[in-house]
Amino acid sequence: MKYWEIIADNLSKAGWSLGWVSAIDSRGQTIWIVDAHRDDGKPLVVRAHEVLTAFIELESLIRKNVASRQLAVFLGNRFMKGSK
Repeated sequence: MKYWEIIADNLSKAGWSLGWVSAIDSRGQTIWIVDAHRDDGKPLVVRAHEVLTAFIELESLIRKNVASRQLAVFLGNRFMKGSK
């Protein structure tokens, strides 16, 4: 199993729906477009010249997105507790 397939499998197991496609850009280079989404949010999309790079960038973007949501929930809960 290739490393990008492991990343895709792990994201899928974590509840993300994934899609990916390769295309040729205007300079004749192959690009990979990878997206992920959950029912509760906007899709996250990355583009790279290699499939592994695209999946690593997507994984990083998801980690940042999840961390920022967790922080917002934490701060929201903290604010609500402080306002009582």
